[in-house]
Amino acid sequence: MLDNLVLGFSAFADPLVLVGLLVGAFLGYLIGAIPGLGPSLGVALLIPFTYSLDPLVSIVTLIALYAAAEYGGAISAILLNSPGTAAAVATSWDGFPLTQQGKAGVALNISIISSGIGIFVSTILLFLTAVPLSEMALSFGPTAYFGLALVGLSLVSSFSTGSPLKGAVAMGIGLGLATIGLDAQTGVPRFSYSPEFFEGLPLVPVLLGLYALSEVIFMIEEGPSAKTKSMAMSGLLVVPVKTFMTLKWHLMRSSIMGYIIGVIPGAGASIASFVSYGVAKRTSKKPEMFGKGSLEGICASESANNAAVSGALSPLLALGIPGSPTTAIMIGALMIHGIQPGPLLFTMSPEIPYTIFASLWVSVPIMILIGLLGARFWAKVSDIPRPMVAAIVAAISLIGSYASENSVFPVMITLAFGILGYIFRKLDIPLAPIILALVLGEMLETNFRRALLISNGDMDIFYTSPITLILLTIAVLSFALPAISALRSWNKRKAFHDEE
Repeated sequence: MLDNLVLGFSAFADPLVLVGLLVGAFLGYLIGAIPGLGPSLGVALLIPFTYSLDPLVSIVTLIALYAAAEYGGAISAILLNSPGTAAAVATSWDGFPLTQQGKAGVALNISIISSGIGIFVSTILLFLTAVPLSEMALSFGPTAYFGLALVGLSLVSSFSTGSPLKGAVAMGIGLGLATIGLDAQTGVPRFSYSPEFFEGLPLVPVLLGLYALSEVIFMIEEGPSAKTKSMAMSGLLVVPVKTFMTLKWHLMRSSIMGYIIGVIPGAGASIASFVSYGVAKRTSKKPEMFGKGSLEGICASESANNAAVSGALSPLLALGIPGSPTTAIMIGALMIHGIQPGPLLFTMSPEIPYTIFASLWVSVPIMILIGLLGARFWAKVSDIPRPMVAAIVAAISLIGSYASENSVFPVMITLAFGILGYIFRKLDIPLAPIILALVLGEMLETNFRRALLISNGDMDIFYTSPITLILLTIAVLSFALPAISALRSWNKRKAFHDEE
């Protein structure tokens, strides 16, 4: 493992890898600081521009953008009380009150260093757990991979939305879209009304449509936002080291919690942030300060939501299962460069995962430096008019879509899915299960049919393997428990109305 880690750090001997990390971090701050964008959209927009780059440079750039965008949301949350990402909402509860007290620099200082510590600690956990997890997965057969894909889908459909039914509908839509193209075993076209569809739906145009273009339509619908003015800042770099020493237990606990929650597919940085904030408040000696400018609240939220980045990468690298909407997009980027995430990645292409580990560690001092020195500039990003942001995002989306195949066909796909994404979001149908089902659909179907071929159609093959049985049980429970809870709530409401 240590030899491979040295291999990962040696990738930075190539200046392009370091440049990619710097560019990714810079763009991540920009995107994260603009309310309404976030890491998923940022990664989706950047993928088309990485086609001609070396795979290592591309992956390092995307990882740096992902991590920096997750922190970038805290900038507007602290300065303007307008979180750039959902995971930064808890940060705004204490960050903005500090800004109103003239302590914006203190809040930014605490948030960026807490984020760096969260990434550093969680990457250690990623390094220690991802390889054993991948080695265990090497013993998996087709039935276990089928169960694994089912677990990923069930967890995401359950955790990604308040309504299990809408999560299941979104998953069904994604699985339906995954069947488009030539049948992998027979070569028969399925729902392919023209040769362009024989290879299935192109992933990048679908991502750009669902996430980026649908957001543009919402921006147009909402019109110009209320004029905001970024607040003047003072007091940068004044937080003494002893302050962080008093926060050390919150930082460690929140980093570990963020990583563990991030590993759960679909849980994500938002849940990690809220849960960690709640635990910090319960264990604090000054709980009454939370919501009024508590440094404990800021460090708990920011260390947890950034630690969730490494957590979401763990199932992606070790099992080939995306742990968050952003890593679902990331898996598409890896596959575009001919890299198949999963247990074989650590033996066939060890330079990829270990360079990711190294890049997360290397990015910590770079992110902290960029964040602290550029804080005044990042604050101005939130002043960009909404129509201008919409125009820029739309242009990048359509240009990137065309560049993916040098054809108008992907542009039409992007436009179509932009409209669909807008409709889905209006109906509160989550987009993450659609993307994850589209990515995992082939894995699910291929291994299901392969298992049946091995057993000559005998379904008992899915119950004879202990690993498969455990995975299928987890999947069934993940589907069933939210459904039962929703049914009970519906029955209670019905009984209440009947009494009236």
